[in-house]
Amino acid sequence: NGDWLENNARQALVYTEKAGVNQVIIDSAADLKGVARNLAFSLALYSGQMCTAPQNIYVPRDGIQTPEGRVSFDEVAAALGAAVDKLGADAAKAVELTGAIQNEGIVERIEKARALGLPVVADSKALTHPQFENARVRTPLLLRAEAGNPAISQEWFGPIAFVVATDSTAHSIQIARDSVIEHGALSLSAYTTSNEVAEQVQEAAEESGVSLSLNLTGAVFVNQTAAFSDFHGTGANPAANAALSDSAYVSNRFRVVQTRRHI
Repeated sequence: NGDWLENNARQALVYTEKAGVNQVIIDSAADLKGVARNLAFSLALYSGQMCTAPQNIYVPRDGIQTPEGRVSFDEVAAALGAAVDKLGADAAKAVELTGAIQNEGIVERIEKARALGLPVVADSKALTHPQFENARVRTPLLLRAEAGNPAISQEWFGPIAFVVATDSTAHSIQIARDSVIEHGALSLSAYTTSNEVAEQVQEAAEESGVSLSLNLTGAVFVNQTAAFSDFHGTGANPAANAALSDSAYVSNRFRVVQTRRHI
């Protein structure tokens, strides 16, 4: 719809926010449990139906470094899966995070993702809302994938995400950068204890034109970019053609025509 408006509404000043593939890079972690909790919350929030919700989580296949030592890819994936399952364990609490699925097409997309045949890290479950028994409520589906799998290069709108095995952190950064340039993104998140890696990720974010969040483990989430407190969108990648909450959010939507006369 956004592409159509840009191409056809030539008479208008058109601002669009469109599809994108949001990504997370995990290089190392000072608090792996905190990383898992934060990402699980981000995946569950509004059932992934946010333009900033993460989808692809890149982890080197030889694992990551933590204060407790090297943690394997499988262990990282298991920690993420356990955190997602824990969030959905209490339906009464979970529905306050997930909300409801907006339309039947998203439920069908969950089934389509499951039908990819990828290993399941956390399965999507139907929850019963205690106040609205007919509400469509689903927990996130988290799948394991390999870098290069064409399925992860598209947006899977809804509670669908992938833990992706990469060759290295450098490979993760390259994939993320190239994906933003080609497919667009509203958010990029990274976890690292290395200042050098943080600088490399920041450079990739700036080159590809996407907003970056680093090492969010507490009560701030990559999904949360609000007008007038954060820049939402950049206008520098295919996911949006403008920064949607900079000063132009107001001023650039006005035009002034002046008339002067002698009195």
